[in-house]
Amino acid sequence: MIFKYPQIQYYAKPNGGISSARNFGNTKAKGEWIQFLDADDWIHENKIKFQLECLQNPDRAVFAYADYQRVYVDDNNQITKSISHQIGQLSKEELINRLLICPDFLASTPFPLLQQAMLFKKTIFNTYKFDENLKACEDRELVLDLLMNDISYVYTPIIGAYYRKHTGNLTDNGSLMRESYVSYFEVAKQKYKNLISLNNDSLHLLVEKTIELKETDLLARVTRLVQFPIYIFDGKIKVINSLMLKAFYSLRLVLPNFLLYKHRRGPRSQKMIRWFSKFGRGI
Repeated sequence: MIFKYPQIQYYAKPNGGISSARNFGNTKAKGEWIQFLDADDWIHENKIKFQLECLQNPDRAVFAYADYQRVYVDDNNQITKSISHQIGQLSKEELINRLLICPDFLASTPFPLLQQAMLFKKTIFNTYKFDENLKACEDRELVLDLLMNDISYVYTPIIGAYYRKHTGNLTDNGSLMRESYVSYFEVAKQKYKNLISLNNDSLHLLVEKTIELKETDLLARVTRLVQFPIYIFDGKIKVINSLMLKAFYSLRLVLPNFLLYKHRRGPRSQKMIRWFSKFGRGI
């Protein structure tokens, strides 16, 4: 078969996850630059050309990052809205801090290093790889490694990528993402112990969520990462150490949801709590 674009090569491998696929692709790529692109996203037609002009084809290991647009689609794959995320030039410290905020709704700024909007010098992957043990957050972990090891980077002001959001996105799987956040933080702590204090807000949220959802094993892992004190049960109770947290978790396992969490209360349970409140004031 004669292809119209012989420079395009297609490789297949057994499914080993996204990190395995990217690492495999890096070993097959023959060019100087690497552009990652997932099947449901797309990039601006001039993205790579513009980024290469900004980079001026340096000899050193370097990566570029750009602005992007988040595109929301419905079940019929029709675009319902688009949100542009202008990132701007950020310092190394700002990028590292933002990489450690998971999930993104905890941050006041958009995620700055969307891998579709980046361009990598291929020589980077002679030394660095995507962590194949991570089911998600593997892109955060890779770029964290690059920044912590002083790999150069350049901000390129262009809407370079279009990231499609729909119900099939991996990031909409809550339990998988919580496990992935914890795994990512475990790797970050193992490699860069001093960074763990930067993501304490994220860890606090994970503690609260794993308690609420009774995810015992995941809670035990988060407890080993978090810095005390923390606040649980909608921020009402201060916990100063892991033993105290374990005691409150045991209590949580036997108490109904509506007593502990306001957002778990339906009309009937709200009426019951109001009645008990009035009864208590009357005693």
